[in-house]
Amino acid sequence: MRAFTKRLVDIVVAATALVLLAPLCLIVAVLVWSALGRPILFKQVRAGHRGRPFTLFKFRTMRDDCDAKGKSLPDASRLTRVGVFLRQLSLDELPQFWNALIGDMSLVGPRPLSVDYLPRYTSEQARRHEVKPGITGWAQVNGRNTLGWEEKFRLDVWYVDHWSLGLDICILWITLLKALRGEGISRQGHATMPEFMGNDHRGL
Repeated sequence: MRAFTKRLVDIVVAATALVLLAPLCLIVAVLVWSALGRPILFKQVRAGHRGRPFTLFKFRTMRDDCDAKGKSLPDASRLTRVGVFLRQLSLDELPQFWNALIGDMSLVGPRPLSVDYLPRYTSEQARRHEVKPGITGWAQVNGRNTLGWEEKFRLDVWYVDHWSLGLDICILWITLLKALRGEGISRQGHATMPEFMGNDHRGL
């Protein structure tokens, strides 16, 4: 019953958000197009519930600049001023309401990460995939990218063991406040969050 209620809330809130925020999404799309051109959306395969892959949608915040060998330049070199602004207010995350509406994600849950990370988790860290990934989550309201990977995963597993509708409402409310303040956007010394390299090299 709890899972049914959570899914119903996801559908109702995501559908309502997509309708009410459509004008804002249009404005963001124009900003991205003017700063970065096409495509406007960033699409990437992420690990979802039980590790199943799905395509996550975000507004683009970075250029596709590469070095002479065709390797992408560091995030700090590719992140634009418009991208920084969108990330500060979490506006780049708005397309994920579509992910929540179609069932790939939930409003609240551990953030979806690269499928490349799946073999790097410990068995305990992998428990974060026992629920659907979320647009926001317990780790996001407790430090977001200012946390190291180990602490983020610990908070993710705590959420898996304690989630409830009341906790989700609390997380959503705190998320709104933190988004307005632009807190926890990046890891100290990095433009975004460094790659998780596994248990021997956590990217801390």
